[in-house]
Amino acid sequence: MSRPFLSIRAVRKTFGAFVAVHDVTIDVPKGEFLTFLGPSGSGKSTTLYAIAGFQDPSSGDVLLEDKSLLSVPSHKRNIGMVFQRYTLFPHLSVAENVAFPLRVRRRPDTEVKRKVGDMLGLVRLEKFADRYPGALSGGQQQRVALARALAYDPPILLMDEPLSALDKKLRQEIQAEIRRIHRETGVTILYVTHDQEEALHLSDRIALFKEGRIEQIGTGEDLYLRPVSEFVAGFIGNSNFLSAEHLQTTAGAATVRLADGSIVTGVKATTPFGQGQKVRLMVRPEAFRLTPGPASAALAVEIVDTSFFGDRRRVVARTAGGDEIDVRPTSDAQATDSATTSGQRIFFDPASAFLFPA
Repeated sequence: MSRPFLSIRAVRKTFGAFVAVHDVTIDVPKGEFLTFLGPSGSGKSTTLYAIAGFQDPSSGDVLLEDKSLLSVPSHKRNIGMVFQRYTLFPHLSVAENVAFPLRVRRRPDTEVKRKVGDMLGLVRLEKFADRYPGALSGGQQQRVALARALAYDPPILLMDEPLSALDKKLRQEIQAEIRRIHRETGVTILYVTHDQEEALHLSDRIALFKEGRIEQIGTGEDLYLRPVSEFVAGFIGNSNFLSAEHLQTTAGAATVRLADGSIVTGVKATTPFGQGQKVRLMVRPEAFRLTPGPASAALAVEIVDTSFFGDRRRVVARTAGGDEIDVRPTSDAQATDSATTSGQRIFFDPASAFLFPA
């Protein structure tokens, strides 16, 4: 088995009595795009800074190609870094900003000129070489920062919330650029964000942080379709949680009683539950239908509101237990026109639902 390109081994970081990162361990193959995702204060940026050398871990190790980085100063780790703030030099032109890390490393002028041209071509800013940062948009400035970080061919590129200061449309445009640049360069990227849509769009794998620990790591599909906990199910994508009582589980398929007394059979149960145990049934909005399908479970609701979004409709429904749920049927858009009265029933496949402890 080949050794990982980057290895984060049992990294722990404390600030006095507060533990910011709890023994995080991750192996990263070369060329992977790995995103650290999680709410504010979950330890994702602290872990990134330990890799960059901006903070020393209290214990653990960070190894690049089997060599520890802990004794290497941050400026000698040869790691690229892109921050939320663009950190461009306002008195230098775009080309001079990109050339800066090369000149610090005393690269020959011919190499600097060639590399600056290559990098500006990579981020599609060749025509802006002589402009100054103040004359650029936020998205253009961030692309200059990206070009500068890649100019000296770092083995790893670390990105800490680089798009959070941009508006939604611009974020989506720069996300597409980052994906393209990753494909073209093959650089290993570790990316920090609290935006789950951004993580799903960009990443090969996602490490979801909670309170300084990794709750789950895997592809976006793993986290969305196979969440290991209620936290993962609630953080990745939109989720509906219904109160229920566990009755029995056979071969991984659970039978539960919902608050309105209805029985649902065939729910995924990845952990054991006791008979009569209070549980939470999670159903994704797109798993609901407004017409029954094969082996579907029914839920009596009152339709509170409907909205049209072009490719689909969104229905807000209220259960007999008073829970408001988000319904986004993928193939029943025409049926929602009449879904405006109380007594409506909505349907879902129990095999698409998940069960977690209450």
